[in-house]
Order: sequence, then C-alpha cells, then structure tokens
Amino acid sequence: MSGRRVETMLTDNFARRINYLRISITDRCNLRCRYCMPDGGIPLISHEEVLRYEEILRVARLFGQLGIDKIRLTGGEPLARKGALDLIRGISQIRGIGDLSLTTNGVLLGEFAADLARAGIKRINVSLDTLNREKFAYITRRDRFPEVLNGIEKALDVGLFPVKLNVVAIKGFNDDEILQFAKLTLEKPLTVRFIEFMPTGGVDFWNRDHVLTVDMIRKEIGKLGPLIPVDGDEMDGPAARFRLRGARGELGFISPISSHFCNNCNRLRLTPDGKLRACLFSDHEIDLKSHLRNHCSDKKLKDLLMTTLRNKPKRHSINTSLFRKCQRTMAAIGG
Repeated sequence: MSGRRVETMLTDNFARRINYLRISITDRCNLRCRYCMPDGGIPLISHEEVLRYEEILRVARLFGQLGIDKIRLTGGEPLARKGALDLIRGISQIRGIGDLSLTTNGVLLGEFAADLARAGIKRINVSLDTLNREKFAYITRRDRFPEVLNGIEKALDVGLFPVKLNVVAIKGFNDDEILQFAKLTLEKPLTVRFIEFMPTGGVDFWNRDHVLTVDMIRKEIGKLGPLIPVDGDEMDGPAARFRLRGARGELGFISPISSHFCNNCNRLRLTPDGKLRACLFSDHEIDLKSHLRNHCSDKKLKDLLMTTLRNKPKRHSINTSLFRKCQRTMAAIGG
C-alpha cells in the first residue's frame, strides 16, 4: 500500500477536512443483531444492484486523487462477499490511500485473518457487545460466539494492529460487563471501544432509556484505576482514547448521543448499492452507481463528490425535535 499523501484537500462548507470513506461492500450478514435488523432480516439488495468491484475500485482511485486517504470496508459482513480479498488487494495498491481497514463481526475472521494481513489490511475492528455466549446468541440471534473469539485470537496472532473491539453499550444488557471488557486491555494488546447506543432505521430495538452514556461507562471503569489519556492522531476518528495503568491495550469512548463529535467528522459513506452519503443520520444520498454504469467521466464523479460535500450537514439532530431515524438499516448503509 502506498503511504504517499496527496496534496489535494477536500473540505466541506464548515471547513472540516474530509479524508475518510467507508465503503460497504454488501448488505448480507451472517448475524441478525437486534439493533441492526428485524427478526425476519431485511429485503436484500439484488446482486445486480450491488456495486461491482471494478466500480468500487474506480471510485476509490478517483477519490484517492482528490484527497481521500483513508478507506474502511464494512457491510453487512464484508467477509461474506465472495472475492473480498481481491478487492482489498486492489485498493491496497491505489496511490494516495494511506490507510485501509476493515470492520467485521468476527465470525469468519479466523478463516480470513492471515489472508487479510497479506492482502493489505493493517487495522481491524470487530463488533462484539458481550463476552457471554448466551447473551451473544440473544443479541445476534445466532450462536457464533466461539468463532468470534477464535477470530480475535487469529487476528492478534497474524499481527493485525490495532485489533479493536467495538462494544455498543446498552443499559440492561451489557452494563454489567463494562469492567470485564475493560480488563481485557490489561491482559491483551486490544483496543476496547465503548459506543453509545444509537438509533438506526428499520428496527424498534432502540430506546433512549437504554442509552449508557460515556460518562457512566468511564465512572464504572474508574473502579479499576485512573484513566490515563493517550495522545491521539487522525486515525482515531471520534474515539477519546485512554489507558489503564500497566495495560497492554487501550480504551476508547465514542459518544454520538451525549456529546456529538460532528464538529470533527471527516467521513463519507458509500452504500452497497452505490449511494454516497455524507452523514449516517441523514437520508440525503447521491446515486453514483447509475453514473458509473453509464460510463460517466471522472469529472462527473468529482462533481458528484463535491455536491455531496456541499450537502454534508453541520451536525446530526439526535437530541433535537427535528430528529428522525434514518430510513435504512445499518446493514443497508454500512456499519
């Protein structure tokens, strides 16, 4: 992967530098998380309507020229799509992309970890909301906990770094596991990131009363000792980073509900069916796929990118009377 940084800098109307593109390559998933999908799953995007790998690579190359230097592949479950390693190898060779990472639910990670490292993935995020097998089966509607634990171990064994565990903190579900998750950082070189429970479309599982705020989580972890701030860098995104004394790993706290991080948002999202979104909680999208399949010029794609930047809102409206849940599920937008 080329570490070269391009001179171009993308900014939106609020002077935020936009350099991060999250690409969801599929809406298929081998879990059925209660806050992501309804019981019966979701209507899936047809294979013909999902962006082809060559289309994704074209977007990544052009956006890399314009100032995007960080790409994360997501889903659904990205490892469930056939040929994902070929796409990763292709993106890893794009000039200007200095960081390529992946978010997974971990079920297939044990099988793919070594190949991911060879293909160009350096950093990986694993979504894991509980360390209890029965609770895992409840929240995901699937009994795949042993595979996820194996995948995390394999990721560490092959040298992927950092390996981050994304924990959606839900009052009444996993608030009794906060200390157990935090203690993992004392034992292993893991980054455990606690994320406030967010409302997303398509399901009714979210309830504001179930939100466990970052302040509550930090107070609980304080029972283990003082939280020592860790100097951040541009790869951290919205997480505030800390470490427990003597820990091998780190703790991260992401607070979209209690203290939004919109002022520093640097990202765009590309959905599996080729819609470019400037904000997770805004349903405004621009259709790149139709232009790609009509063999549009690079200039046209650049114009669509700039239009998206102009429409990027200053902040989400979760804590205001204007808030309405995005109409797509997370699986259809990209986690």
